[in-house]
Amino acid sequence: MVINLTDLKEHMQEAIMKPLDHKNLDKDVEYFSDVVSTTENVAVFIWENLQKRLPPGTLYKVKVYETDQNIVVYKGEETTYE
Repeated sequence: MVINLTDLKEHMQEAIMKPLDHKNLDKDVEYFSDVVSTTENVAVFIWENLQKRLPPGTLYKVKVYETDQNIVVYKGEETTYE
């Protein structure tokens, strides 16, 4: 096991849900005041927030599903589309 799932859930709550859930990204999230709130940039935001909270080297990728046809994968410096 790389990380305790209870700890991971808490980290995800703080890094993703608390700042983004039920928010207007452009108006309510400071990060997006000068960054366009595209799916790609949401993935970067999540990566940066999670990486701060997780042990070094444990975060492999962030996958954001905007729709069934629009999926973004971010691996630190590389964005891919599925």
